[in-house]
Amino acid sequence: MKILLVEDEKDQREIVADILEANEHQVFQADSVESAIVQLKGFQPNSLPDVVFSDWKLGSLTGINLLDYIRQNQLNIGVVIATAYGSVQHAVKAIENGADDYLSKPFQSQELLLAISKANTANLLRTQNIDLSNQLSEQQSLLELVGNAPCMQQVYERIKRVSNTNATVLITGESGTGKELAARALYQLSDRNNQPFIAINCGAIPESLAEAELFGAEKGAFTGAVQQKIGKIEAANNGTLFLDEIGELPLLLQAKLLRFLQEGVITRLGSNNEIQLDVRIIAATHRDLPERIKQKEFREDLYYRLNVVPLKMPSLKERKEDIPSLLNHFMKKFQKQYGAQPVELSTTSKKALLAYDWPGNVRELSNKLERYVLLGDEQELLADIQPNTSSTSSPDTTSPLFTIPDQGLIWDEFESQCLKQALDKSSGNRSKAAKLLGISYKQFLYRLEKFNLN
Repeated sequence: MKILLVEDEKDQREIVADILEANEHQVFQADSVESAIVQLKGFQPNSLPDVVFSDWKLGSLTGINLLDYIRQNQLNIGVVIATAYGSVQHAVKAIENGADDYLSKPFQSQELLLAISKANTANLLRTQNIDLSNQLSEQQSLLELVGNAPCMQQVYERIKRVSNTNATVLITGESGTGKELAARALYQLSDRNNQPFIAINCGAIPESLAEAELFGAEKGAFTGAVQQKIGKIEAANNGTLFLDEIGELPLLLQAKLLRFLQEGVITRLGSNNEIQLDVRIIAATHRDLPERIKQKEFREDLYYRLNVVPLKMPSLKERKEDIPSLLNHFMKKFQKQYGAQPVELSTTSKKALLAYDWPGNVRELSNKLERYVLLGDEQELLADIQPNTSSTSSPDTTSPLFTIPDQGLIWDEFESQCLKQALDKSSGNRSKAAKLLGISYKQFLYRLEKFNLN
């Protein structure tokens, strides 16, 4: 262990140095705070002393001045301060300022060695925590899970709690909210992160090939099967399988997937041999699976097997406070990716982007900013979002949306038709229907009851 010993009394310094060197420590000596700082500046960042052992009183300065220098410059060094006998205030001050330990003079050799060891251990733990925090920060940056809105904090917390387990996770949310990013975060933070991560879009494979794609097939199992095929589940053995758009999986394969989740075994197409596998399943969908269960398009038992831990990704509309962070993140990302010169968005553009509802969520925002970094055209960036940003302005009363016919109308029939059309346009979702009509949910329910439309 390398130790910087700071003591202004030569005899005392040599005694302490002898004890440390006798215990196979490499000792560097300084007789003042100024001398110690000069020596610290002379070390390479990766060859700093492990511990600084400093006396409290050092001429016009103190060991606290040296401690402050070490902590303010974020040097990864353990620090022990030696204080005069009975100086409780000095000891408390040292600990409050970030010392790892203190010793009251006079002290025994064993006390000295114990304090040095304790400071070194504390410094190693501190360094490990910094490394882990940096790794986590880098992972989050790579995974593009950006945002500090309360709903995103809940997502982060849930990912952190279940990532290092084998629990099946069902990720739901609108298209473009980052469901695959969440799946990859679960994988990266798990102890399976050095094993395969296999992703498959269940809605993108033809139904005739889906079974072979998932479960594999033996040579000759079907026309065109000229060699043995390893399925995605088997390829993910000991790792993680991400089943995107699980709501599109055909019913026949839903039954086979359920058996795998229950038994942990698969059978390749054209074979009778069962293969035992260890795979963590993460599924995602933008579909309303309970509704698909009602329509007999999704198995209820599979839904409960998948939905052990539900994880809902919020829409961008639900976390608009994250848009400035996302703007900054994507601008930097694409500027670096394409080697483009940094460009600033105008205040007008930022306001428009903040006001927009983002039906395509984070994916839509990312695509627009990528195009903007490449073309530098703010007019094009804002072109197709202007209708949304202007929707909050006062309506144009010079062009009425509806004109009363000359023969008049029956108001109750007209109102009833409006309610029915709003329900049709929102697929029966009453909250959305109320928004279409510009009335509160409570008012909408009252009108449904009034016209017996429940």
